[in-house]
Amino acid sequence: MTARLVIMGPQGAGKGTQAARLAERLGVPAISTGDIFRANIKGGTELGVLAQSYSARGELVPDEVTNAMVRDRLAQADVEPGFILDGYPRNAAQVDELDAILGEHGVTLDAVVELTADRDELLARLARRAEIEGREDDTPESIARRLDIYAEQTAPLTTAYAARDLLVQVDGIGGIDEVTERLVAALGAVVPDAV
Repeated sequence: MTARLVIMGPQGAGKGTQAARLAERLGVPAISTGDIFRANIKGGTELGVLAQSYSARGELVPDEVTNAMVRDRLAQADVEPGFILDGYPRNAAQVDELDAILGEHGVTLDAVVELTADRDELLARLARRAEIEGREDDTPESIARRLDIYAEQTAPLTTAYAARDLLVQVDGIGGIDEVTERLVAALGAVVPDAV
């Protein structure tokens, strides 16, 4: 069984939670650019310091840094049966880069899942997460900025993936189990061998 998926959606839509659940179910790694950046920030690496300077302003890390990180990660052996990318691609240039990376490995995406959610619900979820996790990058200003960046740069990618018949949209509002079941059902309709 293989599954090569991208999970998209604005911050707070539950991508990380659902990517981890799907990864466990499918037996493939969930690859979160956000987790990799946070680990580097916590470790005080050169990349972490650079990433922190952008995330503290509510901005995204530059494409060349992110692209190199994703290229390296997708070359690792555990990715051979598949993966779930969370947080990448975020813009049209990264879509092209991902196509090139996958082409080098002779594979293509099976589906792109978009978790949808109302902006007010997202703002409330992210405010709760900031309180619970104490994440410095979750100030009200940076949250609003990241949601704006998603709307401007990433949301239009769904149109491109829909044109390729890869897009699967799933309502991200509801209980975690409920959303997981929606995802599995939606993926089963388009990638039946994967779920």
